Amino acid sequence: MSSYERVTAHVDDPEALREEGRRKMDWALQHMPICQSLREDFEAEKPLAGETIGMAMHVEAKTAILVETLALGGAEVAVTGCNPLSTHDDVSVALDDVANVTSYAVRGVDDEEYYAAIESVIDHEPTITVDDGADMVFRIHQEHPELIDSIVGGAEETTTGVHRLRAMDDDGELNYPMFAVNDTPMKRLFDNVHGTGESALSAIAMTTNLSWAGKTVVVAGYGYCGKGVASKAAGQDANVVVCEVEPRKALEAHMEGYDVLPMAEAAKEGDVFVTTTGNKDVITREHFEQMQDGVLLANAGHFDVEINLDHLDDLAVDRYEARDGVESFEMADGRRLNVLAEGRLVNLAAPVGLGHPVEVMDQSFGIQAVCVREIVENGDSYEAGVHEVPDELDEEVAEIKLAAEGVEYDGLTDEQREYMDSWQHGT
Repeated sequence: MSSYERVTAHVDDPEALREEGRRKMDWALQHMPICQSLREDFEAEKPLAGETIGMAMHVEAKTAILVETLALGGAEVAVTGCNPLSTHDDVSVALDDVANVTSYAVRGVDDEEYYAAIESVIDHEPTITVDDGADMVFRIHQEHPELIDSIVGGAEETTTGVHRLRAMDDDGELNYPMFAVNDTPMKRLFDNVHGTGESALSAIAMTTNLSWAGKTVVVAGYGYCGKGVASKAAGQDANVVVCEVEPRKALEAHMEGYDVLPMAEAAKEGDVFVTTTGNKDVITREHFEQMQDGVLLANAGHFDVEINLDHLDDLAVDRYEARDGVESFEMADGRRLNVLAEGRLVNLAAPVGLGHPVEVMDQSFGIQAVCVREIVENGDSYEAGVHEVPDELDEEVAEIKLAAEGVEYDGLTDEQREYMDSWQHGT
């Protein structure tokens, strides 16, 4: 049993925080028509009655709407953070006041407190897990295998978490079914591209008060998140350089008009570096040694391993807070390399980081909600391992969004459908 207490034991003036957090949640809900629609259905039908949901997520206003929606659906929900710097304490306190919800999320925890909070969620003995980064799933498998038989399934939000789960699955170590929410079209095409691109760049700009125009922005990784960062930076008149290890993605970036260079070369040219790979040691000692004075170093991947801060600290003769959310590392030759948000997920960990736009997260959290419903209704039909989200669930969320926007679209006729499904039609 963990001794880590719920959020109200860790903050001053919880009543004031609760009021402010609720205000943020209500604002978000106004702009989340998918979650509005689903929560009405969930509240009326109680599809999650009798379930206990353990969640490790970025606890801010949009996430809180998902948590509240699941609770309205009849579940008991225990939630904590999935990153030490991404929790908004006021929202966490407001969530803890919601019926059937217990929140342990606190901003600024150290590693020991971070995992103690996850343990407190696990103490609720979840029957479903909803994760962002797979820390909770991994912890259950490593430390609490006795709970696995009672877990129906789970859902994973982000690229890094899906990679971890697929690796577990490949090794035969994932012992209950998990939906790869990150891999649906509604998540990848909107959350990863537009959400990451917009929120990472806006967090960097607001944290530094610097312009993108005319700067050389080095984007490490050209997956969906990297594409979004590159596109949005180019749209704000930056010069974009892409670094890639996968030849087809490198070619795609080249064909889409970006310069493509190895990081060893890009390090000499960049003004701003944004990592989006989900891998470790993307920027290391050899790159720091080549960088110009005043560069900005930001990470848009889930974990704080992409920029090797141990190497940077070894090279530095001094380090100091240049402004809120920016730490300068001064080199022996006088160059200053500036790290944003401690190298953590910049769009959420920066002091002004608000995460992805509300409308984008409405889509992602709508998918999470219908996946949880699917687990409850049809969990027995899924074996242990990673599963793609059924396409009809992704389409359901898209249809709700289109209806809310008043957008009409075409459908196939019976004749067209038969033609597309047949192999017998020739020239």
